[in-house]
Amino acid sequence: MCEAHAFILKNGKEEKVLEDVDLVELDNDEVKLVSIFGEQKTLKARLKFYNNTEGKILFEPV
Repeated sequence: MCEAHAFILKNGKEEKVLEDVDLVELDNDEVKLVSIFGEQKTLKARLKFYNNTEGKILFEPV
């Protein structure tokens, strides 16, 4: 499996938010993440980048 891991920038550093992300829903300044295990997280953030090769999704707070 090649699920990505979600991170958010905090004080210039990347902090892991959720592993094995299967679903990302963007709604204005809110992001809903759901893992392959059903764990959910909601962030007040915007997408900074997604790198499939690294399996990394990076968000920045709004």
